Amino acid sequence: MNFNKLIRIYENPDLSGASEARRNCVTQTEATALEQNSQIEMRSDNAATHLANAQSERKEVPVKAEAPKIPVLSPDEGYAYFEGQIVPMSEAKVSVATHALHYGTACFEGIRGYWNEQQQQLYLLKLREHYERMADSWNVIRMKPNESIDDLCRITIELVKKHGYRQDVYVRPLAYKASRTIKLTLSALDDAITIYTFAMGNYLDISVGLSVCTSSWRRANSNAMPVRAKVTGAYINSSLAVDDANAAGFDEAILLTHEGTVSEASSCNIFLLRNGKLSTPALSEDILEGITRNALIDMVRDEFGMGVEERRIDRTELYSADEIFMCGTGVQVSPVTSVDHRPVRSGKPGPMTMKLQELYLSACRGENEKYKDWVTPVY
Repeated sequence: MNFNKLIRIYENPDLSGASEARRNCVTQTEATALEQNSQIEMRSDNAATHLANAQSERKEVPVKAEAPKIPVLSPDEGYAYFEGQIVPMSEAKVSVATHALHYGTACFEGIRGYWNEQQQQLYLLKLREHYERMADSWNVIRMKPNESIDDLCRITIELVKKHGYRQDVYVRPLAYKASRTIKLTLSALDDAITIYTFAMGNYLDISVGLSVCTSSWRRANSNAMPVRAKVTGAYINSSLAVDDANAAGFDEAILLTHEGTVSEASSCNIFLLRNGKLSTPALSEDILEGITRNALIDMVRDEFGMGVEERRIDRTELYSADEIFMCGTGVQVSPVTSVDHRPVRSGKPGPMTMKLQELYLSACRGENEKYKDWVTPVY
């Protein structure tokens, strides 16, 4: 009888075929009573031993990361910057005929704020850098909003302060084509900016490690889609990849370029440590140039005395890496413990990754004077 099936039967006697299997284990009509008892005892002892071993092995399997917990806002929750002023969220509404709603003609950013309980201060991370990148994005899709980068930084601080948060937050600015038309164009349309914010801590468990896969969806090519701009329409590429990955039981997806090399995950950049060298896909690999990515490259140099190689990375290099981690505003610094069902070394978060995560989060909360220029206080 198959050993694995036997173990499952001992763990769950109601499984289909369990009755027949039990009969095979405890009744042998052709055996003598002595032989029958001996066989039963031997099978029971073996099964108990194997079951104990199987349970012991299961204890060694790392805990799976929790599914992302991203808040769903009610229609009247909080405030938003809309049409030039801060208004209740219930008043921040657009027409169903809005161009950006139909064609994805918008660009956005994601900005985190970290609450420091000891200092009683909320710090916005890389605030200006996010709006500078957003300006690059809106230039790609021919936008000329009225607000300057300085205006947007000031408005964001004012909006977050109005909510009175005493916890970690997320800020979502969006620049969009506001004209009510179905014409396929970018020029001669009205441009508008809106910003809203909500409380959000870690939306996934960044301590236990992510199980990821390489996606069958390829990363959009920069000659077909402006991948270095955070354009809303381009994120169908990411949505398709991560949705398929989640449906297959993975936490995240890694997208390859059309040449088959590693690009990035659905909404974050990727690093791998191999033979004492830290690498990340180069800008030419159709990646979004992540603000967290750039910050970590600097931090690794300053704290570990290491340079980061920005280069082409083959898919199979992921299978022989010593450590892998993903980074971005949402995932922060998240260890990867398996790729395509293959463990990354021990299958546990790597020591360098976890030390880097600790340093990064300390900087985000304004606890390290060396990185105080990363953060902007709200209060």
